[in-house]
Amino acid sequence: MHAPDSAPLILTLALDADSQAHFNDLRQRYFPKERNYLQAHVTLFHHLPASERPAIEADLQALTSTLPLLPLRVTGLRFLGRGVAYDLENSMLQQVHKQLQATWATWLTPQDQQRLKPHITVQNKVDPAAARALHEQLTAQFAPSEATGIGLHLWAYRGGPWEKLREFAFKGEVA
Repeated sequence: MHAPDSAPLILTLALDADSQAHFNDLRQRYFPKERNYLQAHVTLFHHLPASERPAIEADLQALTSTLPLLPLRVTGLRFLGRGVAYDLENSMLQQVHKQLQATWATWLTPQDQQRLKPHITVQNKVDPAAARALHEQLTAQFAPSEATGIGLHLWAYRGGPWEKLREFAFKGEVA
């Protein structure tokens, strides 16, 4: 008999294929190669307890079975100090996050108790001057755009690469 998996769980928003490819390309270009072992992602929760996986999966299945596709607005760039991210907006995503925060309140770390500021990081862990230069370059080229949230992905954090455990597709038309 082996010990139950204790790897923390991560919940992300899944993007439509074109948006995913676009942000993966940016991440490939700007993220340090030796640290870039993840695809572009929108993290909703950073550290959920593995011991609660059955309840988390049941909650996510019930939630996503009624959710429509989420139109996301890509509204600008965020300077992260040592990196750069694209900001996303959707009021329904905020409501879903608050609902899950309430449901999972006793399990949440301080980071996951905070208000959601959805973003996609395309550069991180670089010298602040390099991050500032990229932020200025991308800001000068920026035009607002759209993406679509198509579901949720649950991952196990393995100290580096993440292991995808399950996908939960949104069922409805675009909201």
